[in-house]
Amino acid sequence: MLTPLDLPALAPDEAEHSERVAAAIGEAIREAGGWVPFSTFMRLALYAPGLGYYSAGARKFGPAGDFVTAPELTPLFARCLATQVAEVLGRCGGGEVLEVGAGSGALAADLLAALAGRGALPARYRILEVSGELRERQRATLSARVPELAARVEWLDAPPHSAWRGVLVGNEVLDALPVERFRVTREGFEAIGVVAGASGGFAFEPRPADPRLADRLKEIAGSLPAPLPAGFESEACLMLPAWIGSLAAGLSQGVMLFVDYGLPRAQYYHPARDGGTLCGFFRHRRIGDVLARPGLQDITAWVDFTAVAQAAAAAGLGVAGFATQAHFLLATGLERELQQAPAAGAAGGLARSQAVATLMLPGEMGERFKVIALARGVDGPLGGFAFRDLADRL
Repeated sequence: MLTPLDLPALAPDEAEHSERVAAAIGEAIREAGGWVPFSTFMRLALYAPGLGYYSAGARKFGPAGDFVTAPELTPLFARCLATQVAEVLGRCGGGEVLEVGAGSGALAADLLAALAGRGALPARYRILEVSGELRERQRATLSARVPELAARVEWLDAPPHSAWRGVLVGNEVLDALPVERFRVTREGFEAIGVVAGASGGFAFEPRPADPRLADRLKEIAGSLPAPLPAGFESEACLMLPAWIGSLAAGLSQGVMLFVDYGLPRAQYYHPARDGGTLCGFFRHRRIGDVLARPGLQDITAWVDFTAVAQAAAAAGLGVAGFATQAHFLLATGLERELQQAPAAGAAGGLARSQAVATLMLPGEMGERFKVIALARGVDGPLGGFAFRDLADRL
């Protein structure tokens, strides 16, 4: 991973923006007595209104941004996902689609187009998006790519409270939920929080874990096949149960589909993964120092999918499938979609092949990314997990 010294110099407006974000975080640290949990730093760096990475105007997605998601690579991803969405909508007798954190709007546009082609358009396509800047990008994408379907889309500030049925989709959303950093000690656990640095910037500092964090970590450690060694460091998302619960509260019948990079718990907290998975992304570079350049780099951690399954159970949902992205895409017809894709010429064909390789290869997204389905009132196996279902590993 790169350090800030290895990165391109910031433009004056970028540096000024990061200074404003740092000032807001610094004020929060002072108000808290000089130390905040890492989750507070991550929340402010990513979501502080008008300042955070996902709230301000810097370009994030695609070749000109900081990272590329599967929908940005190729519409084939959305077409395969549409196969699973259409199946669930059919079992529910119709319904809606709710996308959480729609990014640039590329997935919404391609998914709507694919569902229209299957005669399976939802009654409504709603997007839960807290960033006003990203909402405008999503509107522009939808208007440009599917103008005839754009009027079907609505934006929400919070999860729907009234009952609805259908499919919830979250692509690369779970990895951006704020996490706590922790260290195992001989006496128990430490929370690794954030303080103001002696020479500017920010620094990590451990403190004894509070009861809420300690209880969660005891639960995690107790479910592992072997004790965590002293000195082991990683992260845990304490807000996950409440977050999943808020999304599930209004779902009367349907499936929640999450796609993200992550592992079952036994692999996530294996001693060989000492140090955890937390990292930053800036202009397609993986950054080791997540405290640097606040507001300008993405901060992300892999997903403990066992915790997702547990949060779903607490919210009254069952795991209806868990698979690698490669297996899910094969089961939902990637080969068929490739055969039916329009001719793209030599250059376009090469780009398509490269995109498919990124989606499918084990060293790329194929195995690192997983798909989990959380269901309520939808019985029987889902087609997307027919190739191989790994739910017994959660």
